[in-house]
Amino acid sequence: MSQLILLNKPYGVICQFSEHPTHPTLKSCVPLPGVYPAGRLDTDSEGLLLLTGDGALQHRIADPRWKLPKTYWVRVEGEPGEEQLEMLRRGVDLGDFITQPAEVRRIEEPELWPRNPPVRFRKTVPDCWLEIIISEGKNRQVRRMTAKAGLPTLRLVRVAIGPWRLDGLQPGEMRELDVRLEDLPKLSPAGRGGRPADRQPQRQAPQAAKSVKTPAFRFARGKKPESR
Repeated sequence: MSQLILLNKPYGVICQFSEHPTHPTLKSCVPLPGVYPAGRLDTDSEGLLLLTGDGALQHRIADPRWKLPKTYWVRVEGEPGEEQLEMLRRGVDLGDFITQPAEVRRIEEPELWPRNPPVRFRKTVPDCWLEIIISEGKNRQVRRMTAKAGLPTLRLVRVAIGPWRLDGLQPGEMRELDVRLEDLPKLSPAGRGGRPADRQPQRQAPQAAKSVKTPAFRFARGKKPESR
């Protein structure tokens, strides 16, 4: 069994343990030695970050060949039309690459913790929440996608990576799990980046005109692993 840490990374925390001159680092909320992020999350984004000290598990999670779906709740500026949502779903040309198709739907405002510092809104411009599920993880990809569609991101929270969810964790809290590599999804026979063969798509994207109620976080305090 391998140890996996689920961390709710706070806004403004940079995904590294070494000291940084202007930002707090993972050292401020992860007391365990010998664990490292499996993937990254932007400094100005919040939510689920996975950490482990097992190199094989870290590689399995972070390697883009496995294409673990990543679920984001994104507050965007503007009132998205069907054309904008379809643009996000079918793939966005960002200049240096074209994103793969994504699952995108409007959702009602989720019950989240207050962000510190608060999001700055323009009173004259509407905003809404989207759920975006991608299987890539390029630098600032979701923010670039929504900006290209004319929907600048105001707040971005990652709530799931593959089978692991953020549920119940407040910013800076973490949960420890025991994971077996053999229990994770397998690659397709070609092993060239398609969806894992034994994993079906999570859902079909519903019609964009409909807002979907999201599950509320219960804010149960997560168990913090003891230092070793």
